[in-house]
Amino acid sequence: MPRQVQAAAGNDKIIPVWSNQLGGLTFKLVGDSSVRFAKFSPLHSAKPDTKALDLQELDMRHEVERLEWASRYVRVPQVLGFDEFDDGQLLVTAALPGVSLVTEFGREHPEEAARVLGAGLRELHAKLPVQQCPFEWSLASRTAQLPHEVRERFLAEARDEDLVVCHGDPCAPNTLFNESFQLVGHVDLGTMGVGDRWADLSVAALSTIWNFGYGYEHCVYEGYGIDPDEQKIDFYRRLWDAT
Repeated sequence: MPRQVQAAAGNDKIIPVWSNQLGGLTFKLVGDSSVRFAKFSPLHSAKPDTKALDLQELDMRHEVERLEWASRYVRVPQVLGFDEFDDGQLLVTAALPGVSLVTEFGREHPEEAARVLGAGLRELHAKLPVQQCPFEWSLASRTAQLPHEVRERFLAEARDEDLVVCHGDPCAPNTLFNESFQLVGHVDLGTMGVGDRWADLSVAALSTIWNFGYGYEHCVYEGYGIDPDEQKIDFYRRLWDAT
């Protein structure tokens, strides 16, 4: 466990929550009267060949900026502290009420959870103003680090972008809800930015397969209130895999 997390916790109970393939760690800090989350990123020990988008995910300054901007319009975790160290970064946020869609309760009600995922994205896209958003999640920005031939194929194939402020990592674990199946808020906004709404929708629906099994993708689109655009769904899933 990173020493910085132990220091931030003080006397609070530390519960491991999540680890990602890049070495990032998330812990829940439970005190007598408060619950916080501590995220540690080993940014400064990243390998030289780490992809640009992975480096963006590791650098939690991006998430701090996005959380502070998005908090004006939608419910996201409040930033309580951010520090950089020789071996990484530490971000501490206040916990939102509610639970992740992929808790046991969500998995017991996959249709309802998938619809909340879609409805939550609809609300996010409706409330975050495109014109005021200083962050990008566009096709051009996401393909910038790809090999030239791969990038050109994506750009040549692309249709006009239906622009919204995208979550950027719209997988089911990043939407919180309550036991009445009402949206509570969104977490993990480190890649949030202006892009095509299908960049979010295609991956959100795909994540229901990873978390609930097959048969619930349509519930995401129903919750959002949109008919599936199969061409864009395929395109943005391939882009997700490529980047």
